[in-house]
Amino acid sequence: MNTKKTYKVLTLLVFCLCFALGFSQNNKQKELETRRQELRREIQKINELRLENKSKEKSQLSLIEDFNYKINVLNNLIKVTNQQANLITREISSNQKKITKLRDELKQLKEDYAAMIVKSYKSKNQQSRIMFLLSSNDFKQAYKRLQYIKQYSDHQKQQGETIKAKTKELQDINTNLLKQKEAKQKLIAENRETQKSLEAERKQHQVLMQSIKKNINLYTTQIKNREREARRIDAEIDKIIKAAIAKSNKKAGKSTSSKTFALTPAGKALAKDFESNKGKLGWPVEKGIVKVRYGTQPHPINRSLTIKSNGVRIATEKNAKVRAVFSGEVIGVVAMKNINPLVMIRHGNYITTYKNLSKVYVKEGDKVTTKQEIGEVFTNKRTGETILSFSISKESSTQNPASWIYKM
Repeated sequence: MNTKKTYKVLTLLVFCLCFALGFSQNNKQKELETRRQELRREIQKINELRLENKSKEKSQLSLIEDFNYKINVLNNLIKVTNQQANLITREISSNQKKITKLRDELKQLKEDYAAMIVKSYKSKNQQSRIMFLLSSNDFKQAYKRLQYIKQYSDHQKQQGETIKAKTKELQDINTNLLKQKEAKQKLIAENRETQKSLEAERKQHQVLMQSIKKNINLYTTQIKNREREARRIDAEIDKIIKAAIAKSNKKAGKSTSSKTFALTPAGKALAKDFESNKGKLGWPVEKGIVKVRYGTQPHPINRSLTIKSNGVRIATEKNAKVRAVFSGEVIGVVAMKNINPLVMIRHGNYITTYKNLSKVYVKEGDKVTTKQEIGEVFTNKRTGETILSFSISKESSTQNPASWIYKM
């Protein structure tokens, strides 16, 4: 490969690399902005729910959950906004380098163009051109000289167009640079306000924790009682699932001691359809925020205690309707002592459970469709809180709802 071809290949590779890098940065900026807006909407939901329950006396445990949740969201918002600002800083630096390079190129182009114009002016008169042609030794040389004059004229025009294009490119980058600087300043200003909100939340959280620590034994007992109650509900859910598996297997002529469903072709198709929608399932309520996530975690008040969450707890608005996240069959409507009703829906070998309902619109054996309203979330009259507990399991094995529900 000759030097000229090597240079062309290297130039093309550099261009492709720069384009790919620019495209990647642009995509990253869009992702960050989408996430930032999601967090802002989440904070708005928190504030709306707080305002709705302002006149109610929430329990200390619930207030701590609220503070922890909002502090976590504010921290995430600050983190994402900082990432955006840092990305813009890198883009500004890149643009400034481009501007410097373009200015140098433009300067050189203008100098070359000026020299060309001077040279052209000196030989511009018609007599000089005619003499240049007539002094040719033969027709072939005269033709070549005529072509040279034309090429020189075309080169002048091309240089002029190149200067125009470079000037326009420089102006566009400068305009973009100003917009980037404005966007960065706006993000910095917003982050300052978020920091103020975070500090205010932390101070209130600290005051509340100091009050709680004075009666830590009382709250520890409350936490243990709540966990005991949750385990009782989970045990009842597990019992219903095992009974549904045994019933399904008996109907299919399989062993009733099996821990998995004997699926019919229709059941297999439904389970496959459910699995194919992992990460895309709709929320069980139209509006809500996740206050307690899935998994074993230290309690926010007494961190020596752990809570085991087999699902998520979603704070929603008063009179919120509960919706089936996917089509299936109701396998249980349970009303336990001192516990609000819950509904269980089977989707092949998957089960979704909706707890803490005040009203139930379905009964065992009913076929339901995606987003069909199956009940209403219970609202605590004393605290004003409306909390739906939601879980997903494959047979008796619990799943993280955040992996299944869209943007949870």
